[in-house]
Amino acid sequence: MEKRWNILQANESATSALHATLKVNSHLCSILVQRGIDDFEKAKAYFRPNLNELHDPFLMKDMRKAVNRITTAFDAKEKILVFGDYDVDGTTSVATMYQFICKIYVGGFVEFYIPHRYREGYGISKSGIDYAAENNFTLIISLDCGIKSIDLIAYAKSLGIDFIVCDHHLPDEILPDAVAILNAKQKDCTYPYKELCGCGVGFKLITALAQQFGIDEEHYFCYLDLVATAIAADIVPMTGENRILAYFGLERINNNPCEGIKALIHLGGIQKKLSINNVVFVIAPRINAAGRMDDAKKAVQLFIEKDADKAMELAKLLHSDNSDRKEADSTITAEALALIENDVELVNKKSTVVYQQHWHKGVVGIVASRLTEKYYRPTIVLTRSGDVVAGSARSVVGYNLYEAVHACREYLLGYGGHFAAAGLSLLPENVHAFSNKFEAVVAASIQAHLLVPEIVIDTTISFDEINTSLYNIICQMEPFGPENMRPVFVATNITDTGYSKIVKDLHVRFVVKQHNKTFTGIGFNLADKFHILETKKPFDLVFTIDENEWNGVTNLQLKIIDLQLSASINNCN
Repeated sequence: MEKRWNILQANESATSALHATLKVNSHLCSILVQRGIDDFEKAKAYFRPNLNELHDPFLMKDMRKAVNRITTAFDAKEKILVFGDYDVDGTTSVATMYQFICKIYVGGFVEFYIPHRYREGYGISKSGIDYAAENNFTLIISLDCGIKSIDLIAYAKSLGIDFIVCDHHLPDEILPDAVAILNAKQKDCTYPYKELCGCGVGFKLITALAQQFGIDEEHYFCYLDLVATAIAADIVPMTGENRILAYFGLERINNNPCEGIKALIHLGGIQKKLSINNVVFVIAPRINAAGRMDDAKKAVQLFIEKDADKAMELAKLLHSDNSDRKEADSTITAEALALIENDVELVNKKSTVVYQQHWHKGVVGIVASRLTEKYYRPTIVLTRSGDVVAGSARSVVGYNLYEAVHACREYLLGYGGHFAAAGLSLLPENVHAFSNKFEAVVAASIQAHLLVPEIVIDTTISFDEINTSLYNIICQMEPFGPENMRPVFVATNITDTGYSKIVKDLHVRFVVKQHNKTFTGIGFNLADKFHILETKKPFDLVFTIDENEWNGVTNLQLKIIDLQLSASINNCN
């Protein structure tokens, strides 16, 4: 599939001013300016993150109420239930909060609760509240969920159970009747940073409790490995407090992680220093697999386990769940692709809706993402769940999926989500009508260019400017994530040396030059672009800069993202 190249425009005056101050590569200065880092102080804060720069937790609305309610619970020896969602953000949040309260609640009773994905569904569950009531819990601290649970929190209150909600999802106009709601996205919350994940919000409550009780930082900074894992997995902006927490959390992951994360690193076969990328693609899937394939409670048990051998046994269970998840993912993806490819009408639609009643509910979201990567259009994957059909939806960049699903609500039993992803349920007899309506809505509302994937390119660079010094500064821009992605470059008028070749049928090993400088590179799944090299004409190359170690020798290499003949660059956005 051809891609749109969007080469960002530099602010030349701001770039020149920053270059004069920092004395580093002007292309990097241009990228920093694009990311809002346009003076020395901002650059210092960016390149040298400091935990002292974290905001006072009491700036968050209702933080004092939350601390006071927990203090009251401690004094009265109330039973406290820590409740969280079944994904990475939820399980790390619960593990962090549970351990900290156990640490400071001397003589008290604390327990954690993770709802079962299939029996209870997402977020606060009636079963969870009933469990709390039956076992005499009078305070529930919910993490990564609760902001929309108006009826359930009211039900809990009728049973004498108070709620403290720690959430980061966008609130509705009407909020639940909780003792305290910690969510920086509330309209009247003046907390300076709005993009914390659920575990990040929970961590702010822990910080406030530590201040209240005079507890040293070491007793809560020790959980930064879990906070960083949540930040990475939840794909929140890697800016502000998230970047500080992720930076120091990665340090802890690499130097002194909890036994659970240590075991997952071992099973993942990672022997070098971990990056956020490793956390996203190696650690997070194993944690998520617990809830997708079985019960996410064992993910929390893994994080709180202090014994290395017991942690390894729990990690092996998650590893096994992940193997099952990968097998189901692979099988269902292949079946879904076959359904599309064998249906000419489906191939040519502006959306994809596929349904098989035997598909595993735990992986339909992943399959939807894979189909979106392949066909690049709004996609819904449905399966049978009891007497109803349930599924997950994924969008393309720039298209509001939630609104499209909302427009088809006449055929749905329930739905929820946001701009990029959604979940939904409907009766089996409505699948065909829903599919047709969804296609009509998407076809009428999506702009043509949104159906072509975009590559955002930070700046143009020449091979002569690529060196170890540049690469070292790029490394200091980590951790990477949304709004602080690894810099993407384009180089023009590149020629093939004649040594490039296709490897493993799908990938291309590049050996290319510009002027008199040669680089090697690897392009994954770019075999269909090899004909461009064979034309012997100059081409333009989009890439990131990486290192390759071979036989003890380390060299810079290019990780190729895309290429096209040089004449076509004039048509780019």
